[in-house]
Amino acid sequence: MTAHGVAIHLENCGKTFANGARALEPTTIDIARGETVVFLGPSGCGKTTMLRIIAGLETPDAGGRVRFGDEDVTDTPIERRNVGMVFQSYALFPNMNVAENIGYGLKIRGIGAAERAQRVAELVTLTGIEGLETRSIDQLSGGQRQRVALARAVAIRPRVLLLDEPLTALDALLRERLRSELNSLLRALGITSVYVTHDQAEAMTLGDRIVVMRKGAIAQIGSPRDIYFAPANRYVAEFVGAANVVEAECRDGALILPGGSLPVAHATPGRAVAMVRPESWSIVPATAATLTGRVETVIFVGDRLRVTIAGAADRPLLVDAPNGLAVAPGQTVGLTVPPGAVRLLAGEAA
Repeated sequence: MTAHGVAIHLENCGKTFANGARALEPTTIDIARGETVVFLGPSGCGKTTMLRIIAGLETPDAGGRVRFGDEDVTDTPIERRNVGMVFQSYALFPNMNVAENIGYGLKIRGIGAAERAQRVAELVTLTGIEGLETRSIDQLSGGQRQRVALARAVAIRPRVLLLDEPLTALDALLRERLRSELNSLLRALGITSVYVTHDQAEAMTLGDRIVVMRKGAIAQIGSPRDIYFAPANRYVAEFVGAANVVEAECRDGALILPGGSLPVAHATPGRAVAMVRPESWSIVPATAATLTGRVETVIFVGDRLRVTIAGAADRPLLVDAPNGLAVAPGQTVGLTVPPGAVRLLAGEAA
């Protein structure tokens, strides 16, 4: 799909409110034309402030600049930035039907009725809401409203599409289904998109890159695979996905743990903090491993077992095992993991 919209460049963009509260540390980031970047983090981490600065709803502190392509838009109001926005509340007009909502932005821009109808029809098909054009907003389900909001946002062919937790108001099952649909739509549209969420699964599904935020600053930027498999620090490791984080002495190429030793690639002697994802472990007979522990709990979750192992490390370890594995609480087992799956978190040891 050909990329649409513009590249975004944020230079030294911070935000301090009138009461002195610092919502965002000075931040510089580039977003490529046609790229979908997800800002991920807990409430209060600065991700929505970042989105509002891009939109023009907030002005960065002195020295901060926002560029769309080669154009400096730092002082350009939102109505002149040509951005599309999808909010958590959707903000649809209750006095208009679906087609009127989608075409509203085109109408106020003076687009003729024939072209407006054609563009609305294209977006109705693209978002899968055929047959709903004449319905009122209060007759739509949450998922249908989300699609209408997205269609309205992109109808004006914005340079940038901004999405502020648009799936949060939906129930879990619908949210999971719409994640996949929204991902397909963003790829089909090819618009430069910035998505804000606290949901890790949304970030992993939708982002070409993920920006993990913490206390108003960027903790890590990377592809979903980078963020998951190679977290830059303990915060990212524990915030994104399930993680076993252990602190131990490293000697002779292995971590020395209460239940034995764990080989580590490229290890240097000294105190270290390491991360292993639950799915990276293999449960084997105790005699076949240099690290052993005792099974505490076994939970069947359908496609796998979630097993808790005590005594192997300084805290219980989570292990995702095949759902047909014969393992029971109280059993002593061995644990193995490929050395490359043990991620050392530099500078994290106390």
